[in-house]
This record gives sequence, C-alpha cells and structure tokens, in this order.
Amino acid sequence: MKIRTISYIFKQGFIGIWRNKGMSLASISSVAASLAVLGIIITVVMNINNLSYIAQMQFDTIQIYLEQEAAIEDIEELGGQITSMQGVQLVEYESKEDALKKLRELWGEQGYLLEVLEENTLPSSYIIHLESLEAAEDVVKALEEIQVRHELEELEVIEEIKYHKDIVDNMLNMAGFVRNIGLALIVILILVAMFIISNTIKLTLNARKQEINIMKYVGATNWFVRWPFLIEGMVLGFIGAIAALAVVYYGYQYTFELITTKFYVMLSSYVVSVDVMMNKTIPIFSVLGVGVGALGSIFSLRKHLKV
Repeated sequence: MKIRTISYIFKQGFIGIWRNKGMSLASISSVAASLAVLGIIITVVMNINNLSYIAQMQFDTIQIYLEQEAAIEDIEELGGQITSMQGVQLVEYESKEDALKKLRELWGEQGYLLEVLEENTLPSSYIIHLESLEAAEDVVKALEEIQVRHELEELEVIEEIKYHKDIVDNMLNMAGFVRNIGLALIVILILVAMFIISNTIKLTLNARKQEINIMKYVGATNWFVRWPFLIEGMVLGFIGAIAALAVVYYGYQYTFELITTKFYVMLSSYVVSVDVMMNKTIPIFSVLGVGVGALGSIFSLRKHLKV
C-alpha cells in the first residue's frame, strides 16, 4: 500500500470523527465508561485473587497435634504416612519447644509472660503443607481414617487435626463469584460500546453515501472504501481506552493511598500496588479499546455498506 493511500485512509478516518462530533463523543464516552467499569471489576478481582493467594499461603496447611504420651516410633511412622499422601507438598515436625518459641515471638513484647510457666504443656505437631487447597479435603479425610484406625488399635498418637476449612472455602467461593459476575458485566459493557460505535460509523456512512458510490464507480476496491471507517472506529475505541485508563489510575491511586496510609496500614500487603495494577490494565484496555472500535465498525459496514 502506497504512503499516499495510507495518508488518505487515516485522513478520512479522522474527518469522519470530526464530522460527527456529537456521536463520536458519545462513542468515546461509552467506551470510556464501559472500560472504567471494567477497570473497577479488574481491580476488585485482582485484589480478591491476591487476598485468596495470601490466604492460601497462610491457610494451606493442616496441623496435627500429637498426644503427649505418643511413642517416638509411632510419631515417625505417622510422619512417613503423611509424606506419602497425594496432595502433600511438605511435612514439618514442630516440637513442643519450637511451639513455645513461636508463641513467644507471636506475643511480642508480652512474650516474657510465658517465662513464668513451670511446664511446657504445648503439644508437638506435624505441619502439613499442601500442593493446593483443592487437595485439602482428601488429605484431611485420609488423616481422619488414620486417627480412627489408631483408636481401634488403642494407639495414642493424634490428639487433634486442625484445618481452617471454612475460611478457605469462603475465600475460594468469593473469588469465583466475583470472577463470574465480572465476566458477565464485561461482556455486557463491550456489547454496549460496540453498538454505539456501530451507530457512529452508520452516521458517517450515510453522510458519505454519494461519495462512496462515486468512488466505487471509478474503480475503488472494497477495502479502500472500508479502511477509513475501520480507522475511525479504532481511534474512537483507543481514545476511550485512554480516558478510562486515566480514571482507573487516579481512582485506584487515591483508594490505595487511603487504605494503606490513612486507615489500615496492615492491609498494605494484601492490596495490589498501583504499578502492578496498571501494568496489567494498560495492555487489556488498549486491546479492548481498539478491538471494540474495530468490531463496531465491521458490524456496521457489513449491515449498511454494500461494497
């Protein structure tokens, strides 16, 4: 394609935008509003996913408290059984001394209060790290079967199996719900933006109907006629995407600073940073903005331009 032809196509595309300023502004506003709402959904989903990931890091363990009188060989045999289970990534043995040390660190400045204890009554335990949260139910079920078998054999090994099942289940359900709602809203918003851009292109087509007929009469190809309208739609979508990025950036930056500095400083590790959020949002918005504009133009051309 010649440079002169490319120049003509882009020029006509921008002329179409300027000629229908009202509808062009409506198209840009529609894309911007749709992508801004999409940005809100993305920020919520990303933060919930981040929270879910941190929760998995904190709650993807099962702790087995051991009986005080359990024999060493029985404890070692139990450890071997746990290690061989499917879904288990790592097994750590925590002695009662290690448990007391960890509790002292957790209490911080109040840790000195534990020094008055005459006897360490904390139980030893196995800490089981899972390969995934989905494997937790099967591992817990296997452990309960071992516990029942020990009781039948009158072996005192497992005192209690501790697992935060409710917390993990709620986190996974919430993340899945938000993702599904977000995807549904994204589809609806994209369709709305495409409809408005399609109508904008339709107005340009009607305004240039006579000119297009003359171009076809003198031998212009179908794509030579189509390209300016595609450029128009893509530019409208891209401008809308830039506007939406600005809204999302400043809105999220303000919210992030509000959460991490003024109210809940401890939540800063749970909230996705502004840089990470924008690095993921910019390519999504750019592709969607241009893509929605191009698709809106294509649908309009197929319906209203018989070339």
